[in-house]
Amino acid sequence: MALHLLKLCVGADSVDDLAAFIAHRLATSGAATHWHVTRMVPKRIDELVDGGSLYWVIRGSVQARQAIAGIEPFTDETGIGRCRILLDPTLVLTRQQPKRPFQGWRYLKSEDAPGDVRTFGEAGDGLPPELSAALQELGVF
Repeated sequence: MALHLLKLCVGADSVDDLAAFIAHRLATSGAATHWHVTRMVPKRIDELVDGGSLYWVIRGSVQARQAIAGIEPFTDETGIGRCRILLDPTLVLTRQQPKRPFQGWRYLKSEDAPGDVRTFGEAGDGLPPELSAALQELGVF
């Protein structure tokens, strides 16, 4: 069973902000994958790359995820150990799930992960994100 990571999306106020950042990074780097650098290296790498995703917490709720394509530990130019999490650039919107602030990343079991709604950019329900989240919370969809 896949294991996932949960991470705060610092600096983004919406999924649109995250999508714009991903598009900009891909356009300026020429890379085929998006990446996120973190200080700590996960210990459970095999479980993460076997179908895991990085779930993004934006404005207090899990709102999107990206599939993990790989984990690359490295040492930066100052000699500090870091970890590059390689991500599929496809952003998948998830059911919104409230999360309290935390530092770093957390493991997320598959059974605790919110379900997918749609791929970012696909036609949606046309509702504002706040209304969509409220309807999800009420169990309407």
